Amino acid sequence: MKVLGWLGQVMSWLVILCVALVLAVAVIVPRLAGATPYTVLTGSMRPHYPPGTLVVVKPVDADTLSVGQVATYQIQSGEPAVATHRIVAIGTTLTGQHVFTFKGDANPSPDPAPVQPAQIRGQLWYAVPYLGYANNVLTGHQRQVAVVIVAGLLIGYAVLMFAGALRDRRRRRRPGSGGDPERLPARPAHVAAVPETTPLLVMGGGVVTFLLASGLIGLVHRRSVARLHG
Repeated sequence: MKVLGWLGQVMSWLVILCVALVLAVAVIVPRLAGATPYTVLTGSMRPHYPPGTLVVVKPVDADTLSVGQVATYQIQSGEPAVATHRIVAIGTTLTGQHVFTFKGDANPSPDPAPVQPAQIRGQLWYAVPYLGYANNVLTGHQRQVAVVIVAGLLIGYAVLMFAGALRDRRRRRRPGSGGDPERLPARPAHVAAVPETTPLLVMGGGVVTFLLASGLIGLVHRRSVARLHG
């Protein structure tokens, strides 16, 4: 039973770490850096960024962009629809302003209209395959409901971790012994030792879990992740 309990704790920690990683890559890091996550919907940037890829775009001065870089731009200036393609040419108008020509890696020809600096939303910072599928499947309301459910489960798990740590700490002391640690019977030589998580470690895990849940709850009020066209 102790082995099963220990394996359960390991699996629980793996789930928490996965949730923390996804939360950091898709939300926390972009928010701290002022970046924006988009989901690739088409195959115009295959093979590097196939559909379902989450691309995170960081604001950039358009004058610093160069040919070969990947950037996100508004298809129509002032409109929400955007495309993330590669810059294949940079020209200059009579007024000295740069104009950009973009092209999808998998497209046979460049994008039809030149792009003005005001249309550029940012340069590609990093991309994560498949993570964008969740944004495609869930609507804004469904995403908020899912966040609340996950946050509730994490908070419940944090409470269980706190309760288990306090219970284990009480069991380690004999009633009326003045706080002396309980002497456990010697383990037979043929029985392998099973790692035991200390109460402090468990309580620390509860704190981390609670913080993750709080971060998820905060996402309910965050603007929905934009979708990427093109």
